[in-house]
Amino acid sequence: MRLFSWLRRGVARERPVADVPLTVRVGAGALFMVQAVLSGWQPAPAASAQALPEVPTTPVLRAASLGDPIPLAQLLTLYLQAFDNQPGISIPFAQLDYGRVEAWLSAALDLDPAGQYPLLMAAQVYGQVPDPARQRRMLEFVYRRFQADPDRRWRWLAHAAIMARHRLQDPQLALQYARALREQATGPHVPGWARQMEIFLHEEAGEYVAARALLGGMLHSGAITDAHELRFLTERLSQMESAENSSSASKRRLRQPAPPDKRH
Repeated sequence: MRLFSWLRRGVARERPVADVPLTVRVGAGALFMVQAVLSGWQPAPAASAQALPEVPTTPVLRAASLGDPIPLAQLLTLYLQAFDNQPGISIPFAQLDYGRVEAWLSAALDLDPAGQYPLLMAAQVYGQVPDPARQRRMLEFVYRRFQADPDRRWRWLAHAAIMARHRLQDPQLALQYARALREQATGPHVPGWARQMEIFLHEEAGEYVAARALLGGMLHSGAITDAHELRFLTERLSQMESAENSSSASKRRLRQPAPPDKRH
């Protein structure tokens, strides 16, 4: 009962709005109006892209891995892969700092040399941007890292050779990569088509002499033992010789002088 009595007394002591001075009420209304106008003038909050940070040094990463670097290498690639999707914004790959992208991919490979995912990201994700300079950077990264472990990383250099030929329209760069495949990727698990890519790039360019010389040397070296592959390559060698002979005959006909006009 005392509680209810105290509440009644508190309600009774409350002053009605009419008792508030007019100047106070007018001032409060003006403040509300100013706040509403200022809120309307303020721009809507917008998300801003954050720059890709520098990757920690290899000693720091190895210390952080606590003797198990493979999970940390996977975390690095996942962080890099997800970086283009930030809260409220999506960053095009072409706007990323590719020097730092390459550094993150290198760090992941250094932690897990047997891993393939960083090279896949370089060749098939970051190397697909419509920017020739960035494409070349990723292809050169694949080429350099291929040389450290050719028999394990051959597939990414083969992809780089195809990109150089058909995306960059740079047949010499494609031949450079294909030559490295033939000379360095010599393990038993490297497929024949990867080692033969240089031959077919020469053939595609109409360089039949070079293609025939490489293919003939490969056939006579004894490196190819599969019967089906031997038959296929032997047939290709015959086709190249026929194409070369046809090309030479066409050139000779073009060089021959036109016969005199007998009507005069």
